[in-house]
Amino acid sequence: MEYIYGAMLLNSAGKEINEANLSKVVDSTGEKADAAMIKAVCASLDGVDIEKTISEAAVAAPAAAAPAGGGAAEEKKEEKKEEDTAASAGLGALFG
Repeated sequence: MEYIYGAMLLNSAGKEINEANLSKVVDSTGEKADAAMIKAVCASLDGVDIEKTISEAAVAAPAAAAPAGGGAAEEKKEEKKEEDTAASAGLGALFG
């Protein structure tokens, strides 16, 4: 993750994301930079518009999460309703 964070830091500073810069950022954290990992990260980010990708991900994430949360809440309401109905039926049997 430190490589991705380093790339994001370079991007926010307006610096080019290349092997030398990313290596400096990772080294400055006290970690030993893995040359193969740095090369892979730089190659995977080549030609990627990071700002656009972040803004698209920020818009898509809440929309995807909303249905999952709503469904769980509906299930809990339904369970509560069933419990209340069962409890009422049990009390009715006691009092005739």
